[in-house]
Amino acid sequence: MAISKDLLEILVCPKCKGNIYINEAQDGIICDNCKLLYEVRDDIPVMLIDDAKPLPSQG
Repeated sequence: MAISKDLLEILVCPKCKGNIYINEAQDGIICDNCKLLYEVRDDIPVMLIDDAKPLPSQG
């Protein structure tokens, strides 16, 4: 079972309150503005800033 589209529509990044989206593997939620990945564990997004992982830099 994946995260529902309804839930994704109301979630925002807890750090910047910006838009987020689920990654292709559907195991994390990404905020491009903060460059953070919030993990999804057992179909539950863990939207804690301290638990977020920095996105790898592209370049």
